[in-house]
Amino acid sequence: MGQAKDFAFIKENLGFILAWPLLCAVLAALLWGSALSTVEDDKRLLKDSALKDAATLSRAYAHYLTRTIEQVDQISMHVKYDWESSRGKLRLEDLRQKGLFTASQFAVVTILDGNGVPRTSTAAATHWQDKAFQELLAFHKNNNSSALRITMPGAENASGTSNASSTNDNGFIHFTRRLEKDEDNFDGIVVISVEQPYFSSFYDEQSLGKSGLLAVFGDKDTVGTSRIGDQVYPASEQDFANSLVLEADNGATHVAGKGNFTDQQSRYVGWQNLRAYPLTAVVGLSEKELLSMHRNDWSSTRNYTIAGSIFLLVFALTATIMSARLAWRKHQAKQVRDTYRLATEGTDDGFYMMHALRDLHGTISDFQFVDCNARGAQFFGLNQEELIGVKLSSLQGERYFQVLLDIYSRAIETGFYEDEYELSEESGLHMAWARRRLVRSGSGLAVTIQDISAKKESEREMELLANRDGLTGLYNRHWLLNFLPKAMARATTEQHKLALLFIDLDGFKKVNDTQGHAAGDNMLKSVASRLQSVLRPSDDVIRLGGDEFVVVLQPVERDSKPARVAERIAEAFKQPFWWAGEKHQIGASIGISVFPRDGEDSETLLKNADIAMYSVKAAGKGYYDFFRPELYAKLRARFEMEQALMQALEQNQLVLHYQPRTNTLTGEMTSMEALVRWIHPERGLISPAEFIPVAESTGLILRLGDVVMEKACAQIAAWKIQHLPQIPVSINVSAKQFHAGDLHQKLSGCLRKYNIRPDLLEVEITESSMMGEDNAIIAELAAIRELGIKLLVDDFGTGYSSLSQLQRLDMDILKIDRVFTNELDKSSEGKIFFKAIVSMAHALGMTVVAEGVETANQLELLRSLACDEMQGYFISRPVPADQIPGLMKKRFLLPLEEKDENTNLLSVA
Repeated sequence: MGQAKDFAFIKENLGFILAWPLLCAVLAALLWGSALSTVEDDKRLLKDSALKDAATLSRAYAHYLTRTIEQVDQISMHVKYDWESSRGKLRLEDLRQKGLFTASQFAVVTILDGNGVPRTSTAAATHWQDKAFQELLAFHKNNNSSALRITMPGAENASGTSNASSTNDNGFIHFTRRLEKDEDNFDGIVVISVEQPYFSSFYDEQSLGKSGLLAVFGDKDTVGTSRIGDQVYPASEQDFANSLVLEADNGATHVAGKGNFTDQQSRYVGWQNLRAYPLTAVVGLSEKELLSMHRNDWSSTRNYTIAGSIFLLVFALTATIMSARLAWRKHQAKQVRDTYRLATEGTDDGFYMMHALRDLHGTISDFQFVDCNARGAQFFGLNQEELIGVKLSSLQGERYFQVLLDIYSRAIETGFYEDEYELSEESGLHMAWARRRLVRSGSGLAVTIQDISAKKESEREMELLANRDGLTGLYNRHWLLNFLPKAMARATTEQHKLALLFIDLDGFKKVNDTQGHAAGDNMLKSVASRLQSVLRPSDDVIRLGGDEFVVVLQPVERDSKPARVAERIAEAFKQPFWWAGEKHQIGASIGISVFPRDGEDSETLLKNADIAMYSVKAAGKGYYDFFRPELYAKLRARFEMEQALMQALEQNQLVLHYQPRTNTLTGEMTSMEALVRWIHPERGLISPAEFIPVAESTGLILRLGDVVMEKACAQIAAWKIQHLPQIPVSINVSAKQFHAGDLHQKLSGCLRKYNIRPDLLEVEITESSMMGEDNAIIAELAAIRELGIKLLVDDFGTGYSSLSQLQRLDMDILKIDRVFTNELDKSSEGKIFFKAIVSMAHALGMTVVAEGVETANQLELLRSLACDEMQGYFISRPVPADQIPGLMKKRFLLPLEEKDENTNLLSVA
């Protein structure tokens, strides 16, 4: 008999006992599958990343080669010009002493005459009569072109034979340019010889690894120079060009190591053609080094997976044993519970034994109380003796009894039923909420009823607290996220729309910061009351948090309804709020999204309403706008611009252009303004109007300002080294950069770092940056002036400055905004206003600069108004730094006819 019970127990609980081993087996299989899949994915991603990295590095290497060769190109042009200008009397030794060829890449610079005889050179040479140089002479003599020619090691000469044996086994790459004398006659060539290792100095072990590859291909994909790791190879020792099919200007591919590289390592190779020169930059990443990291990862993953499998095995064994013990204990407990359930007394729960009464057809028609405890009888307002023997139907109304009969009959069939329910008025139980548990016992039911009215009331209060904002009493975010899906489902069923109004307060932060949180909390309560006052009782108002509110409108048939509500809200917020006897003006920016047009789920609908609200903020605040897809695209574009600008700052994509400032009477160049430009690798030149506002709003303007300061000072130092005229450069400083408080320290550091005079650097500050009574502003300006740096008021007339403020701040130069320059020759009022500004500035001892001068007529008017200096397209557009030396040497920058006219004017005077 005992064995039969044990067998029945095992059969009944077999699924429960074996569940853990089966689950652990499935988890182990998933663990190994995931590990193997992850390893393969990582390997594939590693290879893809290596190809992308190789392509990126090749582009960077190409930029490096281009800059290097451009320097050589400019030097060769300089030597050609000086040679032809001196009619053959130039001495390269003199130029070297002046610092022209001090750069490490210029190993030898030589001028060969038409017969190949060295006329002047920076170093002694013994191979100028080599056949290859004679052929270069012949090439330049027969080709009437002054373009730079590059001869790589192993490159074919003009006749088609290789020069490797005679010209470039000496470790040099030669750059040659034709020299001419009068009437374009051939006068020889200038030769600049650069050592091959210089072109591989780009090598960086952190980026390329210990076995990375750098190479330069010449015409017909010949290898000019290459480097693997620390070893630089001449052309004759490394030839892998045939392994690459350079059908495109750039690309990346995998190249097997055997037969292609001296160390026999396979590599991921990227290449990039130089746009301006017939060369190809090649970069290779060692596959062995890249995969070593992958092998380490796989080893770690395998060990963790084995450990996980062992853990699952142990867990499965432990869980199986524990499950068997637990099942046995439950089995024993069930036997005990069934035996003693009816004897339980002294509890708040009501216990009943119900006998099923059946009709002639065997169908249950009623239930009879055959036993109960004292608490159970009290629930019906009776004692035990009164309840026992009573039928269930006699204690309930007819309709409610039928409901109970169905539930009790179902419990007889299934063996178990449990629920919580709110009692009907027809119920005989004296409680509001009950939990009942029905368990089949023989042919009847064991029923347990528990009074949970207090618990339900507590839950109702907790739910109320969870769904209401504690400060304003409005619904909160939790309520909204639960309510919206139901509301949208109802709108779909009833075929109407639903609108969300996302409200953000304008000016609330100022109140909170200046008046304290108590004032802020009071203001939020007032806002809640005001919102409810302009809405219908059926409209729902929600406080999301902080100063953000949402209004849910339904049903909505047309967009005009939420628009009218938004107008009422905006109009209501035009009335001031009062706190502690003070008046505060708070506005409301409102974004509207409509279901289902602007989103079919809560998250999307809220997000799009938020986007519409931000469009209102950007447009001036205080009104409303509907969501449109282009608003999201605009925010996305702004985010992408921000990310690209951060990358530009990290990758040195920003350059400076310079716009001269000249004396109005003489046209003499007196200063120049440094203007930042962004050279994007794909989009090209990006206007400052696109990225400066992004930099201002994100705080990147601080880093951008530091970059401009560094580049301007470095350029001044470079012009100083070139012995060019020393002309001041002005840099623009943003309001955030100025108010950061350490501007004078950064300026002082740059002056010391680049060893330049302070009078060569000027600082332009907009009016709005220095307005106010803050002593810190005055102290910062004074500290900058103490360094010897001039201070300029930029874009005067567009801000909020006053005469007293300018006098107090003691600025050096006043730049009048182009808006007023443009009005000079258009209206008499414009001329009068301009004259007033000039008179005011001169009275304060300030130099006046007119911005945006574009015509000769404007110039004449500026002269008549005694304007000191001018800046604009009439003189010069902003130009790159390499064009400034020409303007410096020219000195007087007025157009020819203007300069002649000025000369006459001076002679008459």
